[in-house]
Amino acid sequence: MGKIALGAAVLAAALVLLLGLAGKAGAILPAGENPGYVSRLFDGSRVHRVDIQVEDWEAFLASAPEEEYIPATVEIDGEAFRQVGLRAKGNNSLRLTAEYGLSRYSLKLEFDHYTDGSYHGLDKLSLDASFQDNSYLKTWLAFDIMEFLGVPTPLHSFVWVTVNGQPWGLFLAVEEPEEAFARRNFGANHGQLYKPDYQRLSDDNADVHLRYTGDDPARYENIFRNAKFDVSDADKARLIAALKILDSGDNLETAVNIDEVLRYFTVQVFVVNLDSYLGRTGHNYFLYEKDGILEILPWDYNLAFATYSLGMPDPVNDSTLYVNYPINTPASGEIMRQRPLYHHLMQDDAIYARYHELFDQLISGYFESGRFEQVVSETQRMIAPYVEQDPTAFCSGEDFHLAVQTIRDFCMLRAESVRGQLEGEIPSTIATQSADSSRFVDAASVWLPDMGELADLEALG
Repeated sequence: MGKIALGAAVLAAALVLLLGLAGKAGAILPAGENPGYVSRLFDGSRVHRVDIQVEDWEAFLASAPEEEYIPATVEIDGEAFRQVGLRAKGNNSLRLTAEYGLSRYSLKLEFDHYTDGSYHGLDKLSLDASFQDNSYLKTWLAFDIMEFLGVPTPLHSFVWVTVNGQPWGLFLAVEEPEEAFARRNFGANHGQLYKPDYQRLSDDNADVHLRYTGDDPARYENIFRNAKFDVSDADKARLIAALKILDSGDNLETAVNIDEVLRYFTVQVFVVNLDSYLGRTGHNYFLYEKDGILEILPWDYNLAFATYSLGMPDPVNDSTLYVNYPINTPASGEIMRQRPLYHHLMQDDAIYARYHELFDQLISGYFESGRFEQVVSETQRMIAPYVEQDPTAFCSGEDFHLAVQTIRDFCMLRAESVRGQLEGEIPSTIATQSADSSRFVDAASVWLPDMGELADLEALG
């Protein structure tokens, strides 16, 4: 009995030690528990502090376009983490920031790049620079709306970044969709996570658009080369089988988490994000697959709220056009026929009706309820003092307040138009809108470039 009691005491002590470690930096919590990083850095009620410590910051900036990692010490709210991988991130934003002679790059912090460490269970985060977003709110709002509608969404919070103790600016910290994200949202036995993206926009990019083109995995290189975890032959076979079912348009529930996908597209269409799966580029999303079932997850909203112009109508800044952007055909037929995850679902009357139900929930619960106004007002008050002293900002404090008012006006008018489209008072397809725009919500008072445009960078460069 004495030996049993001693053994029990040892086990109890070990359990206490493990539980204690779970609350400390570097410990990955078991799936199903609340990881420590959620209530720390991603407490969105305040602006957090991040100090990046590197030996030669100027050398890092000079080589930033190469996107090579360097080691850094990172202090988050006064807590130090060493040997953190640091690099610049972005596509056009990275290239243009360099071309205009600026240095405010978005950044990645990878806690397990050089070691097996983490930030209270988090493996990687981004620091978003608010490129072409004078409001600092585009990604913040898009993610908040996604969360409201129940879409698995990266955590996010505002951070005041310093470099070697010197002010660098206000950034948005974003949980990168990798291992910690997958465990938090889908559990320890989560599925595969991909970020499909093209190598050249001029290519067909059928795989990025989630079109089935045969059973050969080589045809889906833009998906599989962007996997977040090691991919087996079985993983590839399951995903391709799901795309084949999607292509057929039959038994879609056996290949798609339909309700999750509809929630995602409801928000995506509302925020008029045209640099996306529903736009000409067809990218800027994450794809999740488990047991042959697909989900689509949100990412990259700095050009949302109708501020993306590639291939758009002329004039590109027609705010009335975009406030009334049709919810039932959010792209031309040429694009829609190449986007089966949206187009094929909408051929089913029950799914189509559910899509409208979700729009009604979004408009009534988020906009007509006053929630949107509260979120914008409280966030503006919280970050304004930081924006106004941001030494690397792409805009002035005055520009910031104008941009916030612009995005506020755009969204409220957009909600009014969507309500009208749901009730049949405003045409809800491209064809019917082309035939009759007399009932459009008037948005002439909104000037879309006030949310941020490349001209702002030209003035700084």
